[in-house]
Amino acid sequence: MQKTWVDVTLLIENLREKGKRVDLKLLKQIVDTDNKNRFSFDESFEKIRANQGHSVKMDLGYKVQQPPGTLYHGTAKKLVGSILKSGLDKRNRNHVHLSLDIESALKVGKRHGDPYVFKVLAAQMFKDDFDFYLSKNGVWLTDKVPKKYLNHINV
Repeated sequence: MQKTWVDVTLLIENLREKGKRVDLKLLKQIVDTDNKNRFSFDESFEKIRANQGHSVKMDLGYKVQQPPGTLYHGTAKKLVGSILKSGLDKRNRNHVHLSLDIESALKVGKRHGDPYVFKVLAAQMFKDDFDFYLSKNGVWLTDKVPKKYLNHINV
């Protein structure tokens, strides 16, 4: 499993070697203005990390938390059939990403095509021993959502 944090000086040096004009000030601006809050610094600004490790296997240091009763998952309508057969699976990501509200899930779904939103019975999953984590940017994470915990939302 890979390390969670990257040395900022090393990152800047590697980016400069690739012809990118980056310094700590610009990196801070990128982190501060990213509308999805994808990245964070440690307290010293010497290390940086992704708040969710999408496709790179890593220990993000999240602790199991009890989720709210209901969460939502946005996807494309073209994927609904396969989701109804097997549930939501993390596939090549570290976790399945879930939203706290329908509007956020709808935005996620729109990125993949004609949007569709599933309601996830998170409290029942937690009661049935599924682990949930809350990322720094407010996205709920879990390893899998079996189809029995999914309900349809008409949006």
